[in-house]
Amino acid sequence: MIRRTTPPATTPATGDEGLLAAVPLLALDRQQAVLGDAIRAAIGRVCDSGRFVLGPDVTELEAELAKALDVPHAISCASGSDALLLALMALGVGAGDEVVLPSYTFFATASAVTRLGAVPIFADIDPVTYLVDPADVQRKISKRCRAIVPVHLFGRTADMDALLPIASAAGVPIVEDAAQSILSTWHGRCSGGLGDVGCFSFYPTKNLGGAGDGGFLTTTRDDVAKTLRLLRVHGMEPRYYHELIGINSRLDTIQAAVLRVKLPHLDAWTSSRQENAAGYRALFAEYGLEGHITVPGDEPRGRHVWNQFVIRVAGGRRDALRAHLAQRGVGTEIYYPVPLHLQKCFAHLGWAEGDLPETERAAKETLALPIFPELRPDEQRTVVARIAEFCGTARRTSAPDTKTAQPTAAGQLPAPHFLRRAVGKADDVRC
Repeated sequence: MIRRTTPPATTPATGDEGLLAAVPLLALDRQQAVLGDAIRAAIGRVCDSGRFVLGPDVTELEAELAKALDVPHAISCASGSDALLLALMALGVGAGDEVVLPSYTFFATASAVTRLGAVPIFADIDPVTYLVDPADVQRKISKRCRAIVPVHLFGRTADMDALLPIASAAGVPIVEDAAQSILSTWHGRCSGGLGDVGCFSFYPTKNLGGAGDGGFLTTTRDDVAKTLRLLRVHGMEPRYYHELIGINSRLDTIQAAVLRVKLPHLDAWTSSRQENAAGYRALFAEYGLEGHITVPGDEPRGRHVWNQFVIRVAGGRRDALRAHLAQRGVGTEIYYPVPLHLQKCFAHLGWAEGDLPETERAAKETLALPIFPELRPDEQRTVVARIAEFCGTARRTSAPDTKTAQPTAAGQLPAPHFLRRAVGKADDVRC
């Protein structure tokens, strides 16, 4: 669900010269302002054609995605949640099977497993990257394991160097939950093409978001691609002849048309997110926040696409900081306040507090800051200055040498991507 939460206007406190009254967590209207005419034309074209389900734009989008991610197959579906479900169905996961996945992720990763009667086996995370810990994955594999689902969380690819040998030795496939990581890479290869199946989301808040729900899958396996295409249309081929029992999970043609307008801009938007992340790291150093806030680092083995910029606030002060930022008009979000292994709906599985210590600590200490491509430098400075205000640190008269923490691909400080002055409406992200 998307809930409108435009931060209320506030009056800057004394001594806050140059800071803004509000900074949104997201500002999707800024993207719409640039692409709105093209999007409306694309929607009009679909309406005029009357081909609303699996129309020509769907086929074209799938081909364009496959080219962008350098994979032989891209298969669209109705949502990122359905993508996970379809992937597990195509790989034969069923009742009584076990699937190893992180607890620190959105609910859909585990719900897809349980909807098939399988059992989610939760693994802990690395405390630095927040990605699933391969060593714990190895410990959690049993003879009943039928798949591993690493989540490329916040735009960073999981440690596939470690996970692929584990899966190979166990004889199980890897399903990449890449909902937050389109165009992320690992040693030059895009997420979604590293395991057996990749699962992506077009939810509006994603780096490539539609005008509603949508998703797609990628695979390098011809057999899996054929099965996925059948499963998304009730296992039907030809019409009214059903080879498999599938589901109804087709991407609307209108969504495909909207996404085709946006896809050519995705690489530039991603670069802007990377520049914003570098800008944040420089600002946190400039305001002397190293001892108060843990700032996320980049990924040296591939491209981090920064779906989220998640800081860690130790000492039980995360919620107080969030309240302070909300009072100052700065939008934030918590991913994820209750780990999956502690959710009420999974109580029957027998997990207890303390079972996954790093996951539980992250759930209590992490906070996501605005990172959208159109975020302006003055907005970023306002965010960090408000955090410094809470922590009681002062801006340094000269910024320290942060070359190791802040360079972009070109090794230069980022220039603003958009210079529009209006603070846009924010979407309260829930996945």
